[in-house]
Amino acid sequence: MRPSGRDLNEMRAVSIETGFTKHAEGSCLIKMGDTHVLCTATIEERVPPFIKGSGLGWVTAEYGMLPRATNTRMRREAASGKQGGRTVEIQRLIGRALRAGVDRVALGERQITVDCDVIQADGGTRCASITGGWVALRLAVNKLMKAGDVISDPLVDPVSAVSCGIYAGQPVLDLDYPEDSEAGVDGNFIMTGSGKLIEVQMSAEGSIFSRAQMDQLMDLAEKGVGELAAAQKAATA
Repeated sequence: MRPSGRDLNEMRAVSIETGFTKHAEGSCLIKMGDTHVLCTATIEERVPPFIKGSGLGWVTAEYGMLPRATNTRMRREAASGKQGGRTVEIQRLIGRALRAGVDRVALGERQITVDCDVIQADGGTRCASITGGWVALRLAVNKLMKAGDVISDPLVDPVSAVSCGIYAGQPVLDLDYPEDSEAGVDGNFIMTGSGKLIEVQMSAEGSIFSRAQMDQLMDLAEKGVGELAAAQKAATA
């Protein structure tokens, strides 16, 4: 029995509220169970120096957690003068994941920055950030297309992510914090809406795992990503 009472292959409740902030070109509040992330997308008519003049666009991301996103207060990273290693790793992951679903030629020489701010954390914050980040990106690109600044759609496929793991000896979909903290195996699966893999992060947290178990987790991830892609499309329709 999972702590939440969910079936082994059952996602947490997912909701995506678009247009959550006034000023960003694209924004949403994504809720995956008790994990809530505010995602905003900002369009800038510039690109990093290393691709300037190439005609290619760029998508990047920043990630952070509010001090009371967790059950005890975390010190703001700005107060310590630098980002932690976990923060840097996650925001690089978000950027890589989102760029994988972008035709950078069609985007043109401009940058879109996706900011993911965790308001409340209960496991799977990076997955929620990627999933909500794509929605914010989609909304920003829609504005570019409506204005005629982009001719062909640069977003080739939705991008979303879900966690899967081995909890109490059973493969489970979409781990919340009680499961994540006790899981023997933990994985994050980033995929396109058509089922193509972008990145898989798998690790044995307390026990090793077999190829057959990994295949079971892949099957769960495909199911979860399919549901998330449907939620993304419904939110941006």
